[in-house]
Amino acid sequence: MKKSVAKKTKDLRARQKAPLATPTDLKGAATKDIAAAMNGILADVFALYLKTKNFHWHMSGPHFRDYHLLLDEQADQIYAMADPIAERVRKLGATTLRSIGHIARTARVLDNDADYVEPLDMLAELRDDNKTLAARLREAHNVSDEHRDIASASLIEVWIDETERRTWFLFEASRQGDATGH
Repeated sequence: MKKSVAKKTKDLRARQKAPLATPTDLKGAATKDIAAAMNGILADVFALYLKTKNFHWHMSGPHFRDYHLLLDEQADQIYAMADPIAERVRKLGATTLRSIGHIARTARVLDNDADYVEPLDMLAELRDDNKTLAARLREAHNVSDEHRDIASASLIEVWIDETERRTWFLFEASRQGDATGH
């Protein structure tokens, strides 16, 4: 009886470590590289989503309504990226993030746990985070291009455009223009 339990445990562990048999014409190295890039993006997306919601929830000041609505809209757009990223990783036959801890270990977006952040500082920080996310999306696009993964690359192209738009809106909402608009 003990031998049977030990064998079942060994078999289970072997299955857990075995690569997924998801059908793809991409080579093993390609799926590994692309999945790693996409999982990094996914962790950053979750971290940026929560930071954007944090600032949305804690917004204050004379432009409260405009900034509050802007950040809510942006958070929704960021969150909408998560499922397609994770599903793309799964389509490649890889695994994706499994927990808050996994996100924390993988994300490159820094937390902001301050009790109070000035509204314009919130916008500036999110602007910089989105700008950095766009650069990381370009890196993931390069990995996808290198392995001729057109599907991942085309998804990433849309996310780059959306991220650049968020960056632009945050820039415009926070800049102190003169009478000429410059």
